Amino acid sequence: MNILEFFQGMGFMQMSWQQGVMLLVSFFLLYLAIHKKYEPLLLLPIAFGMLLTNLPGAGMFHSELWSAFLDPASPAYHSYGAILKEGGLLDVLYIGVKAGVYPCLIFIGVGAMTDFGPLIANPKSLLLGAAAQIGIFVTFLCANLMGFTPAEAGSIGIIGGADGPTSIFLTSKLAPHLLGPIAIAAYSYMALVPVIQPPIMRALTTKKERAIKMGQLRPVSKTEKIVFPIIITAIVALILPDAAPLIGCLMLGNLMKECGVVDRLSKTAQNELMNIVVIFLGLSVGATATAGSFLNWQTLMILAMGIVAFGLGSAGGVLLAKFMNLFLKEKINPLIGSAGVSAVPMAARVSQTVGQEENPSNFLLMHAMGPNVAGVIGSAVAAGVLLTMLG
Repeated sequence: MNILEFFQGMGFMQMSWQQGVMLLVSFFLLYLAIHKKYEPLLLLPIAFGMLLTNLPGAGMFHSELWSAFLDPASPAYHSYGAILKEGGLLDVLYIGVKAGVYPCLIFIGVGAMTDFGPLIANPKSLLLGAAAQIGIFVTFLCANLMGFTPAEAGSIGIIGGADGPTSIFLTSKLAPHLLGPIAIAAYSYMALVPVIQPPIMRALTTKKERAIKMGQLRPVSKTEKIVFPIIITAIVALILPDAAPLIGCLMLGNLMKECGVVDRLSKTAQNELMNIVVIFLGLSVGATATAGSFLNWQTLMILAMGIVAFGLGSAGGVLLAKFMNLFLKEKINPLIGSAGVSAVPMAARVSQTVGQEENPSNFLLMHAMGPNVAGVIGSAVAAGVLLTMLG
């Protein structure tokens, strides 16, 4: 009898076909992360979290506990007590996502690794970073018209910012049941920047425009770099309080880097803190990709609309640069506009690569870094706008 119970308790005996499919999906994502090197630092833990949550009988993540957490009629509504008492390992780790802790901590590390010098030297770059956010709002409107709720549409639209932590932060607040598909879409498209962007850039520009050479950026003083994060935090938080967590953490990390008096904290934010949080974030986000939440038509729609959002964002920056050139004496190479999405620094490198195809002596990397880091600010602001409107 004990032997029979042992065999009946095996995961193989409890597995549904849906869970089997999800395990295969997790294997495929692990392949992409390890062999193809598609955003491996986050895609690998996300894929392994998906593997763990879909192992039958393991009890590491309980979607029913989180359903009760979100149900106003439940005694456990917005209470972490039942989750801490009855939940598994991934349930406990997921609290950091739901509370918005992990994305903000990652933004501290991102800020500590970011140089806003190119943006400060060329403030026009801020407009290109803002224009790249058009994909977020156009996709939001389209998703809303296609039957998604406003909260779900906002979460889908934010994929267009090509900013994984921001996508996770907003989706955990507005549509947590879509967190798995949206996170996977956001990080997959970030990894595919060198594939997705060049055709769009070439289609929207002429050979002459792609060959435009830009002059060297002016030197930026240390004082400017120190004042910048303080001023941006104050302005954005006073205008849009819902964006304060992301912008504040981003600028805190940058201030620690630029002030020069807390090198230990800056290095910790860039390395140990980032590495630890990335593991927790990836595992807990992957845990939400259960068979019930992933294997449906919504997931396919999210993947399709996510790439549309990303494409529109890339196009928005290029088109604004072309428009600005109508009025500028010193022309902007429109290719740097595509770097307005927040895939730092990959999008800037793509601008450099495509530009050198037309003119090998053209060096656009530092110019493209301006819109690129502006896109990080822009996507966080866009998330704050959506959270204010829909939260």
